[in-house]
Amino acid sequence: MKAVGARLPRYDGLGHVTGRTQYVDDVRVPRMLWVKALRSPHHSALIRSLDTSKAAALPGVHAVVTHKDVPHNDYGHLEGLGVPADEPLLAADDACWKGQPIAVVAAESEAAAQAAVDAIAIELEEREPVLDIRTAADPGLEHFHQWGPIYPHFGPHNHRRVRKGDIGRAFDEADLIVEGVYRPQAIEHCPMETQVALAVPEPSGRLTIYSCTQAMYFSMGVVAAHLQWPLNKLKFVGGTVGGGFGGKVDTATETICALLALKARRPVKWRFTREEEMLTSSTRAPWHIEMQDAVTNDGWILGRRMLTLHDAGAYARFSPYGLTKHAFHHTGAYTIPNLRFDGFVLFTNRVPTTAMRGFGVTSVSLAVETHMSRVAEQLGLHPLELRLKNANRIGDTTGNRVVMHDPSTVPVTLAAAEAAGYSLGEEYRAMTPDRRSGELLPEHLVAQQAPDGEHLATYSGNGGSG
Repeated sequence: MKAVGARLPRYDGLGHVTGRTQYVDDVRVPRMLWVKALRSPHHSALIRSLDTSKAAALPGVHAVVTHKDVPHNDYGHLEGLGVPADEPLLAADDACWKGQPIAVVAAESEAAAQAAVDAIAIELEEREPVLDIRTAADPGLEHFHQWGPIYPHFGPHNHRRVRKGDIGRAFDEADLIVEGVYRPQAIEHCPMETQVALAVPEPSGRLTIYSCTQAMYFSMGVVAAHLQWPLNKLKFVGGTVGGGFGGKVDTATETICALLALKARRPVKWRFTREEEMLTSSTRAPWHIEMQDAVTNDGWILGRRMLTLHDAGAYARFSPYGLTKHAFHHTGAYTIPNLRFDGFVLFTNRVPTTAMRGFGVTSVSLAVETHMSRVAEQLGLHPLELRLKNANRIGDTTGNRVVMHDPSTVPVTLAAAEAAGYSLGEEYRAMTPDRRSGELLPEHLVAQQAPDGEHLATYSGNGGSG
């Protein structure tokens, strides 16, 4: 317990500030080759022909790999969670985002590898790209994805749904309906260390892969699936991750290095340039969020309708998981008895999007909190008083009917108000997260209260999520 509340030095702090910390790119082995990739110059294009023979014949080139060299080209990062595969490791028949890798080269130097990439003969037929999620599902568009414009695998639905209470009645009984549209945009992770990996063939037939991954065994499974190898033929060595924030769960370089190393029978390293990192690595997803709140004049939120469009980019990757988390948090830290949520994952010809800190939650939190302030402004109420009134309390149920046992909304809001110097009325300063009673338990919230000791309310009828 001596560490609790104490100022302790970071175990890796000295190495960081003195420049002695070793990252994956610091690892050097004898006879190491370097990688460059032929990437699609178009957002969307058919691949009519691809000839790598001239590139393979250049001096210093030891291996060229295309989709034909990948034992299992299409693999989904979340296949274990029921998300089918849709993304090729290397583009085969078409390229669906600008920067998508089509062929990769391993050579004695980065310059030699780039010269070989430039020698690859490729014929592309450019297609009109889909770049706006608001119109991605419009009729008449030429849909590039095999599933159409919308990810279809949410059980019996093509979207994530939450239904709770009687949303029609809530809107009929409201004194005011407050609407808002919010569009959090794509954000590049921009780590100090770009995507990098080094694959070393061992005399035993195994591969040692030095990886900057955030999820060691997850990335090992991805590489094994592409190679169709058992896990015990791979050895992953993790280094200090030079900034990840979610983007380094993508296994962006490891499998390519493994394939080239096996073909060249030499160690192979691929290090993204800063330009590649900024233009072709995955980003936090853009979202389009429409909200409508049914409210009373004295500040109770009776119901919420929400429509969310999530931009997956060209392939699903982690997007279905991100939207699911998004759906779970669409009421924020507040108790709302009547809900209708519909969230869609749509495909566009943008870079595939991925996890980033608070994946799926930060976007909906931005929308919810901005909208709460808008509601307060429309009602002429203090924004913190509106929040405290509707805050989650012990015994309340979430949008997905999970019973709250230790919600922190009230104490955190009060602490923040005090630290920021906000003046709140005595009735609000006296609030606690305890079970609702008295004026904090109006008729419309009575049904929200779970019996004492109940841990999880049952799903029934049109309630819950689908």
